[in-house]
Amino acid sequence: MKTGLILEGGAMRGMFTAGVLDVLMEQGITVDGMVGVSAGAVFGCNYKSHQIGRTIRYNTTYCNDKRYASFRNLLRTGNLYSEDFCYHEVPEKLDPFDDKAFRESPMDYFVVCTDVRTGDPIYHKCRTGDAEDVRWMEASASMPLAAKIVKIGHYGLLDGGVADSIPIRFFESIGYKRNLIILTQPKGFVKKKNPMLPAIRARYLRYPAFVEAVADRHERYNETLSYISMLEQSGKDYVIRPPIPLEIGAMERDPDQLRRVYETGRAVAQIQVDKIRAFLETAKAEAEE
Repeated sequence: MKTGLILEGGAMRGMFTAGVLDVLMEQGITVDGMVGVSAGAVFGCNYKSHQIGRTIRYNTTYCNDKRYASFRNLLRTGNLYSEDFCYHEVPEKLDPFDDKAFRESPMDYFVVCTDVRTGDPIYHKCRTGDAEDVRWMEASASMPLAAKIVKIGHYGLLDGGVADSIPIRFFESIGYKRNLIILTQPKGFVKKKNPMLPAIRARYLRYPAFVEAVADRHERYNETLSYISMLEQSGKDYVIRPPIPLEIGAMERDPDQLRRVYETGRAVAQIQVDKIRAFLETAKAEAEE
């Protein structure tokens, strides 16, 4: 029985997740494996590489940089977030991603993408943190209408949250029976139908299965939240979530707003750190029996 960490996406709500993860790293809290979706994928990789503070640092440094994210990028390249700057310039030169530490960590790390041809989730295990793994992370975070379809091998991929926003059942299916789940919406949140669905239908006319996955995403998401609530109430899994709606834009340019959400994540984790540690210690003790 393995312990897992499941990271929901949510664009810049992911700063909440970054705050939680930094506290877990500072406290030396580890798990056997982790799976990240969308922002959870691109921010969560720093947990495996043990780079405390990196997510909030590079986001606050470059959130106002038009090379990082801008509508000019979207018009010129088809990507709101610049592929070259975000996934090459920053991790390779400006704020290096420690792929050596990532590779040497014993923790398994998966990311979730959506196959545009089938509308199904694709779960990819990132083993080395190399350029191809980073490409999978990019695909997981490539939001419909705001990013080009990412081609990897025979796949055409977009945002993993479309097909599987909170991959608890996937992790259970591969042996992760006790999990920490970091959500980016408060308790009681109910997802509604995507208001951009007409535009998505028009843009992805060639991919009807993907469009249908977008159309019924809210139903699958809400059902998953109900399942997670059951797991939480039974004590089988431990859920970390913001106390109130985070109210932050998908392309937030104010560093203070990013820090606010990040500090919210830190505060929640610091309050709960003893309970989190106890939950994992109990899970590991049960596994050894």
